[in-house]
Amino acid sequence: MAGRIEDYALIGDMQTAALVCRDGTVDWLCLPRFDSHAIFAGLLGTEEHGFWRIGPAHAPDAQPPAATRRGYRGDSLILESEWDTGRGTVRVTDFMPPRDGAPQLIRIVEGVSGRVPMRSALRMRFSYGRVVPWVHRHEGRTVAVAGPDSVWFDTSAETYGQSLTTYSDFTVAPGDRIAFTLSWQPSHKEPPPLPEPEQSLEATEDFWREWVEHCTYHGPYREAVIRSLITLKALTYAPTGGIVAAPTTSLPEDIGGVRNWDYRYTWLRDAAITLSSLLRTGYREEARAWREWLLRAVAGDPENLQIMYGIAGERELGEAELDWLPGYENSAPVRVGNGAAHQLQLDVYGEVTEALHLAHMTGLARNDYASLLQVKLINYLEKHWTEPDEGIWEVRGPRRHFVHSKVMAWVAVDRTIKLIESGDVDGPLERWKQLRDDIHRDVCEKGYDKERNTFTQSYGSKELDASLLLIPQMGFLPPDDKRVIGTIEAIQRELSTSDGFILRYPTEGSDEGVDGLPGDEGAFLACSFWMADDLAMIGRVDEARRLFERLLALRNDLGLLAEEWDPVRQRQVGNFPQAFSHVPLIDTALRLTASGAYGG
Repeated sequence: MAGRIEDYALIGDMQTAALVCRDGTVDWLCLPRFDSHAIFAGLLGTEEHGFWRIGPAHAPDAQPPAATRRGYRGDSLILESEWDTGRGTVRVTDFMPPRDGAPQLIRIVEGVSGRVPMRSALRMRFSYGRVVPWVHRHEGRTVAVAGPDSVWFDTSAETYGQSLTTYSDFTVAPGDRIAFTLSWQPSHKEPPPLPEPEQSLEATEDFWREWVEHCTYHGPYREAVIRSLITLKALTYAPTGGIVAAPTTSLPEDIGGVRNWDYRYTWLRDAAITLSSLLRTGYREEARAWREWLLRAVAGDPENLQIMYGIAGERELGEAELDWLPGYENSAPVRVGNGAAHQLQLDVYGEVTEALHLAHMTGLARNDYASLLQVKLINYLEKHWTEPDEGIWEVRGPRRHFVHSKVMAWVAVDRTIKLIESGDVDGPLERWKQLRDDIHRDVCEKGYDKERNTFTQSYGSKELDASLLLIPQMGFLPPDDKRVIGTIEAIQRELSTSDGFILRYPTEGSDEGVDGLPGDEGAFLACSFWMADDLAMIGRVDEARRLFERLLALRNDLGLLAEEWDPVRQRQVGNFPQAFSHVPLIDTALRLTASGAYGG
């Protein structure tokens, strides 16, 4: 069985990523890209679906021992795990070097004290655990081949095959360093070059050290901010600038339920807010690359803007179910692709426009097509903002007039008006000022419940929605407006879990709710960070700080967050690690630092 979601560490090379459990097992790795088929899919099934474990030798019927301690080497994505055993101490260093050729996963075993018997067990299963590759020797190297893919396994340790698994049994003493490397290559090409693990380790450490030096945040929450920034960088697909929402698919929002989705794509919303955090902490090159990705993905067709694309800008992300995988802790179905790609979500126009506006305001070199794109987006919104949509949470129930969608339509128009006023683009200024006023009035009249003094999830509804917390953050209304304060307090009353974190919206258990799905879900971590932001904005800064620091305590021992927190099971749930959780962490840290609202 796979570990708890928070038991995993992330390593990656800005093109794909692996998850490494506390016991030294790699249970998830897609090659060569984030959205490729997994060669290790044990995370969503069993060891029969692929894994790679390196750790102290143990009895065949015993649980592999968890590392005594682990951590990233400094501000990097290099994982170091140490085991204290009865025979001594051993360290395993796991990393994926930023790619210059074949993708590689490198694991270096180092003796620290005593003499520790070790075992490497490698079971490659292509196509998400369904295909057993042909494993053979080629010029002294082990290679696994299946269809278009080949994976090369290199080590100085002796290996042997047993039960369709490649093993290596060895002992390390102080000073011993034994490296194991997996390299992917198209099966029709020549073998990849022999790896150079030690040189690659040094280069990887240099890469991360130099990248972190660009961070402009030096406040009291620097450790949490830096780890979140490194995680966001790891979720960026370097060749194109696209940003995945998470490197995993089908980690459940409701353990044992059906709320299992593929997040290995670029949501415009997630990518836009990621861009915002990167810009605000000094990372302009990533912002430029994402803007170029956006312009390529949208191309000349903003009227058919999708809410998400493939990491290279692909439009077709057809959803399918992998029925041979039982799912994480039997949470089925396991899905690949995402059928929400063609939903209408009017809020993305606002998020994209806000990101382009921020890039412009922070001095990113002007791009005439980016400015033209903003104008085209508003031309579309002008005709369609009155329509119902599926909203920020991608409901699979009927379309509604979601208040957040209308607010973000207002944001899109407002930011484009500012662009026109700056003189960088031409547009019908007075007409769009009237449009901005019309949207604002519509929301305040139809999306506000006067009796309860709160905005609601959609026009005419009684339900609340945590996305309403963004109203003051987007400048739609000032923080001291009584309607804003009323909404914040209503969400605290009606959408808080027993431990004080925030749900996205009400769910209906076994019945289908507003999202068209049965089951419940945990507290959505981004919403809880939004609450902390809002509390700071309305002057309740001590309360905001306390909530923020309780959220920081939910991170795993490596500083990573999934999508949600299950208040009943007291554990992380949802795809992992999640950009949409780490971005608001950074934003809230910046706001609290600016307000002086921190302890110590």
